[in-house]
Amino acid sequence: VDENIFRRRTVIYGCGASADRLSELRRRADRRGFKIVGCVPAPGDTRLADTGWNIITDSSLKKIAEELRADEIVIAMDDRRGNLPVRELLDCRFQGVGVIDLPDFFEREAGKIMVDLVNPGWLIFSAGFRVTRLRRSVKRTFDLLLGGLALVLAIPMMLFVMAAIKLEDGMRAPVLYRQQRVGYMGRKFMLMKFRSMRVDAEADGRAVWADENDERISKVGKVLRKYRFDELPQIVNVLKGEMSWVGPRPERPEFVRELSETIPYYSERHTVKPGITGWAQLRYPYGSSQKDALEKLQYDLYYIKNQSLILDLLVVLQTVEVIFWGKGSR
Repeated sequence: VDENIFRRRTVIYGCGASADRLSELRRRADRRGFKIVGCVPAPGDTRLADTGWNIITDSSLKKIAEELRADEIVIAMDDRRGNLPVRELLDCRFQGVGVIDLPDFFEREAGKIMVDLVNPGWLIFSAGFRVTRLRRSVKRTFDLLLGGLALVLAIPMMLFVMAAIKLEDGMRAPVLYRQQRVGYMGRKFMLMKFRSMRVDAEADGRAVWADENDERISKVGKVLRKYRFDELPQIVNVLKGEMSWVGPRPERPEFVRELSETIPYYSERHTVKPGITGWAQLRYPYGSSQKDALEKLQYDLYYIKNQSLILDLLVVLQTVEVIFWGKGSR
């Protein structure tokens, strides 16, 4: 069966720098839902993107959509002020051709909100970001039920992990590691983890990002981090209501202050409870820089905008796969 049958036939209106952003969706897996069949230059394009698309300049949008059997048109103009072909887009819309903005297209296809493409108005008027009292009650019930079950099932493994840490570092070595993190609405709480680094990992008291192949990680800690066993004590944080099963990862206050000053909308991730797992953790590998924090924020904003019980279940099920295969861990 031709896989293109199930893809939307997409025409891009705009062939400049904004349209060039679509090249970020370069993997085959990124393009499962659409196929670009043509690109129409728009007034105000600063340059033509070198994408290899079929560029069409000698016809109206309606005719182009008809000839290419387009399902949708993506508006990717560099300068929209006074240049938007409203009449032509209305003709296409009434002929059954969808019209979608570039940020909405990225949200649908990439599962993230591109921070540099949106403005406060888009965030205010777009659908989503609606958390009802019922949603909070359902999410809390989900956390309690899953947390209670997970705690019972995890007790044997937690005892084994505690014994392994003691055997490596001595009977007097601490098993748990408590660290202050920023949670819901900016409230601070003590995150609990099994200690996976040396006792003197931050002897100078300075917060440091964890790097790949970090020398501070112990031998037992490498195994714990690979299979996420170091995060088992966070079940207690969930039961206490400080965290949820699904949500943005909580960061340290030092990093939050730094990132909030440089990354727009970063503080919005604190409008939901932080989670043991989350959409960003599944879609993007462990990050240790401001660039990584920006990428993960875009996935966190998608989760906050579209959160639901179904999405939570999807994240939990995919997290089980990550644990068993050890993917995406550091």
